[in-house]
Order: sequence, then structure tokens, then C-alpha cells
Amino acid sequence: MSKSVLIIGTGLGALATALRLSSKGYRVEMVEKHHRAGGRLNLIEKDGFTFDMGPSFFSMSYEFDELFRSCNMANPLVLQELDPVYSVRFSNREKPFMIYKDIEKLAGEFKGLEDNFEYKLKKYLQGARTIFHDTEDIVIRKNFSSRLDYLLQLTRVPLKHSPKMFRSMWTELSKTFESEEARVIFSLVAFFLGATPFQTPAVYSLLTYTELEHDGYWNVKGGMYKIVEELLRLLDERNVRIHYNTEIISVQTEFGNIRSFVDQNGKEWKADIFVSNSDAASFRGKILQRKKFTEKKLDAMDWTLAPFTIYLGLDRKIPNLIHHNYFLGSNFRQYADSIFSTSVTPEKPYYYVNVSSKSNPECAPEGCENIFILCPVPDLRHKPEWSDSEKFTDTILTDFSTRIGIDVKKHIVSKTILNPIHWQNQFNLYRGSGLGLAHGLNQVGGMRPSNKDEEYDNLYYVGASTTPGTGLPMVVISSKLVTERIEHEYHFV
Repeated sequence: MSKSVLIIGTGLGALATALRLSSKGYRVEMVEKHHRAGGRLNLIEKDGFTFDMGPSFFSMSYEFDELFRSCNMANPLVLQELDPVYSVRFSNREKPFMIYKDIEKLAGEFKGLEDNFEYKLKKYLQGARTIFHDTEDIVIRKNFSSRLDYLLQLTRVPLKHSPKMFRSMWTELSKTFESEEARVIFSLVAFFLGATPFQTPAVYSLLTYTELEHDGYWNVKGGMYKIVEELLRLLDERNVRIHYNTEIISVQTEFGNIRSFVDQNGKEWKADIFVSNSDAASFRGKILQRKKFTEKKLDAMDWTLAPFTIYLGLDRKIPNLIHHNYFLGSNFRQYADSIFSTSVTPEKPYYYVNVSSKSNPECAPEGCENIFILCPVPDLRHKPEWSDSEKFTDTILTDFSTRIGIDVKKHIVSKTILNPIHWQNQFNLYRGSGLGLAHGLNQVGGMRPSNKDEEYDNLYYVGASTTPGTGLPMVVISSKLVTERIEHEYHFV
């Protein structure tokens, strides 16, 4: 008889794991706290507009091909490559930088600012390329039986990369580029890890390679939530049932294994195997009551920045924006040094603006535009109170309007604001941390919470806070790793 699996949560990692396991004959059932699947990969439908709620692009698109290929099916997603990849606007410079994949074209953006730009970037990308391909099968696409196993595997990484583990991304960029603008722009990938380039190890320069040369950035035709919708369709065909508005609050054990998880209504959910898509660290503390993951110890870990997000429906088009835009100030180092631990909202915030209606016109009524603004802010350990959300929104919108030369506040017909408290409560994000555990050397690879539970043989984990890490392609890989682990230990179905 086939083994039964209960998956807690329906984020991308959970949905991908459910597809892999159900395709291999496991009987899969899922429970979800929210009223809709997707976790942070969700959407907001309001006033005729549709917004990507969280992720608005991704790299390493081939990981989705691998997912569907492993389940013996064609990739149903229609992908759209972004080029220019993004634009960057500095407050002290009127003209935005357009970041192209074409290196010669990109060099034109830095003319007069950075001598020999094309040569320098190619040299930087060569180093990033080497790191990526020398580590992808050792650190990213591999399960580890223990921390010792992980450290032994690291000995396979060429020694020439070791200096980049101990110096920052900013230091590495400063060795290559002379202009502040080039250093800042190519350090923005650190924020995708929920950190700043001054704390992020230089090995993560590999992300610049993935965005400019290896695969680029991609959007999904119809909006990012199409990923979830297609996975749900395929899971329905495989009789995978999802139970919404169901929050797991405790566990029942017997004979050293988990018998069931219990929801807010007291219902027991039984299975042979359990997979948690909730944060792998806080789940161990909150639900399993592990002493190593108490609130005090969780707070001592390094967490990614929290999201402050604004979703605007405008009654007009904004001609001078592309799909993917950054708005930065002129005090990058000072801003980055303070953003993690400040207890007040910044007066001159840095923020990201996504206009998905540029790529998917159906996401907004005709003649209108949908705007998604994300400002990284301190998590709730440092700023627990957000009664100033409206004031902070006004600060961002005033700056945004000035920078693009259009008073967007006069054209708003729909507005939704989500502060870190909303993100914490809606998606069980610890302290509102947007991307879970940070990716310093002590929390990467085998140093992250394992995807196999330390005590219970029938409990596994998938998602951003376990291996290999955060980001859509990483959690797709995470689903592959946990599936391999389950197959190895429960190979009879």
C-alpha cells in the first residue's frame, strides 16, 4: 500500500514537493493556514487590479523545467524574459541606469563613470561564473547527513574561492569597480538574500552571474501566481486534497515518531510521513517546543529584512518605468548599516518598484497601471510597532512621485498596505522576516536547519529556511532534495 504524506503549508516548496511525491505514487494531503495556496508567492485581487503579492521575478528558470520533467510532464508555464533586467535610479542622478544583459549595451550606461567598464565586468562575471559552477553540486543541490558531512563536502570546493568566503561582497566589488554607482548596482543582489552587501559574503557574487549571463530574470505570462495555479491544477489531477483555513498548532507523538499534527479546531491530521513548509527554524520552536529553537535563541539568529509593501492601482499609465525598478538614495553605506537595527522608519527610504502590468496588461484595467512597492525594513525584533504605516507610505509615495515627475497620489484608485506585522501573521513569518534565515556562513548549506528532523524519522522540511536557501529556484531545488531524502528512506510505496 502506498505511503501517505501530510504537507503543512502550500508555498512553492510544498506544492513542488506534493507534485514530485504524488507523481511517484505517494498519497498526498495538504493543510494551509491561509484561504489560498501559494504562501508568499500569492496575489491580491482588488478593484479590478491583480498584484503579485511577493516574488515578482526569478532566475534559474531551468529549475522549473527540471521539476516538471522529473514528474514526466511538460512545463505548462509561459515565461517572459526581462530585458532590460531592471532599472536603477539614484536620487542625485536624473537619468536612470538601464541594466541590460548585453554587456556592450550595458557599458554605454556607465560611459564617463567607469573606465574600461566592459573589461572589468567580464572579469567580475568570470569569477562569479567559476564560483557558481564549482559549488552548485556541492553546496546547492546536495543533502547533508550532518554538519560534519557538509564541512567535509566543502573541502571539494577549490581553495581559490576561500578568500571570498571571508570578505564581503562590497569589498569584492570595490576591488573591481571604481565608481560608487557600479559598486552599488552590482551589490543589489545581496538584498535578494534579505541582507546588505556589507554583511553578505563575496561568494554570492555568483548571483550577478545568474542575472546577467547565466539565465537572466524571468516573469510568468499572466502574473507570477500562474505558477501556483498550474501546480494546483496538476495536483488536482493527482487527487491531492488541500484543506484551507487550517492552522497546525501542536503535535502528537508515539514510539519516537509523529502520530499526527493537531489544528486550531482540535482535529488530528495523521499520515505516515510529514513535511513542513513552515519556517524550518521557528516551526521547531513553536510547534515542536525544541530547546534549541526557543524564542530567545531564534532571536539570536540572523534573519533577513522584513517587507513593507504597498500595492497601488492607478487610473493612468506611467511611461517612464519598466517591469523591475530600484529607487536608491545617495547614502548607500549609511543606509545599509542602519536598516537592520533601526527602531524608526527611514526618512529617505530605498525601495523597489514592480510594474507587472508592463509585462502583463491584463493585471490592470485598460489605461491603468498596477504598482507594487517593496521597501526592506527592520524585522519586528527591532521595530515591533507599525502605527506609522500610513505616514511611512506617504513618505515613499512623495519621494516616488518626485522621482518620476508624476504625482501618483492623485491617480490612486486602489491601495493596500502590508507592514511586517501583516506578513508575520498571515504567513507565519518569524518576526516578519521576509525571506527567513539569512545566508551568512554560519547559516548556509549544511549549517541551515536540516530538511530532516533531528528526532522524528517521519518529519521533513522544505522551503526557504532549510537547504539550500531562499528564492524561488532554491525552494524548487529544496523540494527535489527533500523528495530524494523521503524516497531513500521510504522507497517502498
